[in-house]
Amino acid sequence: MKRPGVRELAAQATRESILKAAIKVFAKSGFAGGRVEKISKAAKSYDRMIYYYFGSKEGLFIAALEEIYRRFCEAEAKVDLDMEQPVESLRTVVLFTWNYYQKHPEFITLLNSENLHRGRHISKSMQAREYSSAAIAILDQVLKSGIAKGVFRADVQARDLYLMISSLCYFYLSNRFTLSAFLGQDLEAAAALSHWESVITDAVLRVVSRA
Repeated sequence: MKRPGVRELAAQATRESILKAAIKVFAKSGFAGGRVEKISKAAKSYDRMIYYYFGSKEGLFIAALEEIYRRFCEAEAKVDLDMEQPVESLRTVVLFTWNYYQKHPEFITLLNSENLHRGRHISKSMQAREYSSAAIAILDQVLKSGIAKGVFRADVQARDLYLMISSLCYFYLSNRFTLSAFLGQDLEAAAALSHWESVITDAVLRVVSRA
């Protein structure tokens, strides 16, 4: 396999630098506020390089969304799951999702921004669909193992389980500031986060359990 040359490596580094800067800027300012000149400055690059590598601001935004999905799926794929222990494997998937969202707030803020645009940009991406398929496939494996061992219900779909886990993790973190004010409780406090982690895990396991 031929190794990439100096120019190719430099081009790859420039593209990655722009993409990294774009994720930060879009996560902070949204699509409308994420100006090209602000991104190029953060990347220590030039406006023209953004258009060269991504075609347009929208193209860069789509690439940023694809990248955060890619990172999530890459991290999830590295999680050690023992399919002979489906209950523990499902618990691990839930905890991974919960902790990943906390450690990567840009994931939530970028998706919030795109939802304001009613998914207009991400709907143009084929890669995003591939990433979601990979995440659902992992849950499907866990479910099939649990069904085969007689511990999970046979009528639960991986897609529904994916939506449930994502919703329980995402909603809490996405709305923690307004909910804290509304409920009169600090939902960012360590005890509150730990409690919700238990609630999520228990809820998911109860839904799939045959008992």
